[in-house]
Amino acid sequence: MRDVLILGGGVAGLSAAAALGEAGFDVELLEMKPFAGGRATSYPAPGAANEKTDTIDNSQHILLRCCVNLLDFYRRLGVRDRITFHREFFFIEPGGRTSVMKEGLLPAPLHFTESFARLSFLDIRDKIGIGRALLALRSERTTRDDLDTITMLDWLREKRQTPRAIERFWRQILVSAINEELDRMSALHGFQVMWLGFLAAPDSYQMGVPDIPLGELYSPEVWRKLPNVHFRFRTLATDVRVQSGAVIGVEAGANILTAKHYISALPYERLARLPGVAPLLGIDFSQFEPVPITGIHLWFDRLVTELPHATLLDRTIHWFYSKDGGRRLQIVVSASRALNPMSRSGIVDLAMKELAEFLPAVREAKLVKAHVVKEVRATFSARPGLEALRPESSTSIPNFTLAGDWTRSGWPSTMEGAARSGHKAAERVAAALGKPAKFLLPDIA
Repeated sequence: MRDVLILGGGVAGLSAAAALGEAGFDVELLEMKPFAGGRATSYPAPGAANEKTDTIDNSQHILLRCCVNLLDFYRRLGVRDRITFHREFFFIEPGGRTSVMKEGLLPAPLHFTESFARLSFLDIRDKIGIGRALLALRSERTTRDDLDTITMLDWLREKRQTPRAIERFWRQILVSAINEELDRMSALHGFQVMWLGFLAAPDSYQMGVPDIPLGELYSPEVWRKLPNVHFRFRTLATDVRVQSGAVIGVEAGANILTAKHYISALPYERLARLPGVAPLLGIDFSQFEPVPITGIHLWFDRLVTELPHATLLDRTIHWFYSKDGGRRLQIVVSASRALNPMSRSGIVDLAMKELAEFLPAVREAKLVKAHVVKEVRATFSARPGLEALRPESSTSIPNFTLAGDWTRSGWPSTMEGAARSGHKAAERVAAALGKPAKFLLPDIA
């Protein structure tokens, strides 16, 4: 009998498996797909039979240096050195004018002062207002108790932010980070991103982009250093059997799989469909609302940019990331509810029209291929009031533990939140099995 059986091979389940595996536990992980990674993975892009097959990520997943648990998970797999960190953020206005925000000579939280003063897309009134709000955020994050009852937009209006500052600075950063609009986003999570990502340490903002496809970060080869972690792919858990207050097995097809302890790292909607265990957990699954992300992959016949990435102002598309030396772009649209009903060809047309306003070379280039990925359930909405409803890793069933970005990880729905939840679950399991261990790393501040 295995020590631990984990349901779900996304970042939460994988981080729990890696932590427990490194600590010497015998772990088995079930995943319904033929590969690991969940919503943060990659696959071959569709194309003509005679075309070179490109491996693409379902959407560009990035991290900041403040994502310490995700980085610790990558360390366990030996792939931390495959993350390239960028010190410059590029903001492009329609027409092509570009501003750069980066760390300067002053200590945190003033380390952006020099580059912030030179941002061309904000005027002096915008900048003074943002500066005052950031100072208020720094103090109010520990003194206010209403941050999860108001939206981030409520707080920004309270601080008299200009419409341009809200749209071009706050929205551009926070919607991309939390995948929710400012008028739906809990101020608690907006504060967290701005504090940990931009104010707490001079390098915490640096953006990490994998230099290999996401699927390779979790490939079977990297798990060979943890031989006591075993995978069952293409295996769907259809129910969890509970008897006398304890889990006695997991139904997976015709098989009943058993272990000493069980971790559910399933998305909330899948856990809710397991009739043997879901009603016993006391979770109101209806309170969680999915939010989409749309990824748009564009292949060109020539180089269209020399920038590694940029955030794009005042339009539908939010970010692009350069691939293949600037001949392929991966575009990300966060909180993309408006794109859900659109056809894929309509989304490509919109992206090309808007992209040409920022990158003049796009107007002359030929679009060779395009692919659209709609992650309709990419994250959950970090709305006000939800934090108290997110479940802890512990449950009323002693040998059943929860993980997942939707659980109470201390972060919104991000890869860091998923990794934190996996580490929290691993700590509970290790203690329950009589070998307590510490896996969860504290936030940087």
